[in-house]
Amino acid sequence: MATAATTAGLTKAQTRNFLGHPVGLSYLFTTEMWERFSYYGMRAILILYLTKYLLLTGHVEGVIGYQAVKSFFELFTGPLDVQPLSSMIYGTYTGLVYLTPFFGGILADRLWGQRFTVIIGAALMALGEFALMFDSLLYVGLLVLIIGNGAFKPNISTQVGSLYQPGDSRIDRAYSIFYVGINVGAFFSPLICGTLGEKMCTVWATETCRQLGQEAGWHFGFAAAGIGMIIGLLIYLFALRTLPADQLQKTKTAKTEKRKLTREDWKGVIAIILLIFPVTLFWATYEQQGNTINLWADAFTDRRLIPGVWNLEIPVTWFQSFNPFMIFAFTPFVVALWSRQAKKGTEPSTVAKMAIGCFLCALSYAVLAAAAYVTGPTGHASWLWLLLYFVILTTGELYISPIGLALVARVSPARIVSMMMGLWFTTSFIGNFLQGYLGSFWSSMDKTMFFLMIAAVAFGASVVVFLFVKPLKPILEGKMKTKPATT
Repeated sequence: MATAATTAGLTKAQTRNFLGHPVGLSYLFTTEMWERFSYYGMRAILILYLTKYLLLTGHVEGVIGYQAVKSFFELFTGPLDVQPLSSMIYGTYTGLVYLTPFFGGILADRLWGQRFTVIIGAALMALGEFALMFDSLLYVGLLVLIIGNGAFKPNISTQVGSLYQPGDSRIDRAYSIFYVGINVGAFFSPLICGTLGEKMCTVWATETCRQLGQEAGWHFGFAAAGIGMIIGLLIYLFALRTLPADQLQKTKTAKTEKRKLTREDWKGVIAIILLIFPVTLFWATYEQQGNTINLWADAFTDRRLIPGVWNLEIPVTWFQSFNPFMIFAFTPFVVALWSRQAKKGTEPSTVAKMAIGCFLCALSYAVLAAAAYVTGPTGHASWLWLLLYFVILTTGELYISPIGLALVARVSPARIVSMMMGLWFTTSFIGNFLQGYLGSFWSSMDKTMFFLMIAAVAFGASVVVFLFVKPLKPILEGKMKTKPATT
């Protein structure tokens, strides 16, 4: 409950509550929902766009910078065919979008503040999506998206934490709500952008498709992602009146000197850094769902709803909606489980939850290894195997991703919180590079062995995180009970 002291200097719009939380949370939720719609919609079709259209003879010749990028990758890997090269491009892109948030956080903390940096990032991402509508601008569009995401991602996340006073217990629930927003957008985007990319030209007349380009549907998919980002930007601009001032602005207004980080501050920072390595391995395996899992669904899955009875096929890109749908379906049950465990004194610590999440990720890939083993190298596994995979993987994600965001927001010193959030996103940066590298083995490996390899990486991450449980528990939980303001 906000007191007069805690709300001093805030406007009426900034102190208004909605469903027990500051009204600004609902706007940040919606802004992030549309940004994730844009990102995941584009991601759902990217690997298919590359392997089935753009990197094929007759199209690839027009891509600006294609030969230079291909030659660069081949310096490290040797000659690359279409699928391995597509996997490397996909992994590099999805990796770099999580490296630039570190620099976007520094920019916001020291120069622009979170608000202006978010606006710049959103505008750049919309521009990048529209650039992808032109085959020749593949690398230009990806580069603009990478820069825009770096400005947007850490600063929208830290603003959730800024809505609450230090020690406010609602912050964990706020990040769980915010994470649902991420996945609402991620759920709808493959259904819309993916369907446009996969199916547009099978619906239209062949001659019409030729006039617009042989595979016009891919470009409509990217256009839909760009429109989603513009909607998110407009919502954020409307939301500004409900958001508290940036930490940078508060410091300038108060005209106070930035004090050095204390010993306790550094303990929290080091604890976050130690968790980066194993969480990176988690993302290297988790992010296969947009890469090799897409390829598994396309070439090795029987996608008929009920074979022999109802032969309607599930579009490949629709499987990318399984995980986000399960996020907002499962979140209430997972949170309720933690609440019951808390009452009994058995709730796992933050780090223990992360270890459980990594283990569940390993188990999900063991399921697909079993599916590949049962069906053999030329068979097609039932789509129900993928359903089970996503159930287990999603549960594991809930034990890592949202609580990781909350942990960083609560443990990081306030004056470097955006930078620390950006640093946390480097787990996805390195993880996505690794997933691209691991995915490059898809064509050459037996599929059972490939999935066992991915499961082994996730299991290794689980073991490493588990070893951190005891030494980090007192540091992290002590910092999260009360987080003093740092200017």
